[in-house]
Amino acid sequence: MPEGIDLNEGSAIIPNMETEQLIRKIIAAVEKRVPEFAAREEDRKRNEGNCALCIIEDSGTVHGKMFGSDKIRLRNSFRIAWTKASQVWITGIKTGEYEKLVFTGQIDDRQFGIIRPDFVGWEGGQPIAVDGKTNLSFGFSGFRGATDLEIVQKAVADVVIAAK
Repeated sequence: MPEGIDLNEGSAIIPNMETEQLIRKIIAAVEKRVPEFAAREEDRKRNEGNCALCIIEDSGTVHGKMFGSDKIRLRNSFRIAWTKASQVWITGIKTGEYEKLVFTGQIDDRQFGIIRPDFVGWEGGQPIAVDGKTNLSFGFSGFRGATDLEIVQKAVADVVIAAK
């Protein structure tokens, strides 16, 4: 990863960019990368390339975009992306990791108010702190969980590189 990006820690330093502008650029960077990921057979067969991105600011402002043409699949993908992003927004922890922490007794899920049947349970939601003050909660759905994480991480890296 380029200097200023540590997405394993969930942070990226993006200089001098307003939140709205930053989010627009991340959405555009995801959109550019969707065809690359949809070309992977193991990902395309999940949802025939229909996927969705949801970003929630700390303030609760929601941003998103759906990619594809099947409105029913897109509706479902965005619902899942929003669920992932909102769980991250509430907990501050990647989806999949949060559930592991709860089920191994490392954290008490009651502190977050999300009942266990509503846990996401798979990867695709992640927090990313940008510029040391802006925290964004991402949810992506439509591909395999690891791919859902990867596409957002690469898009954020694209924006960081372009900003330098």
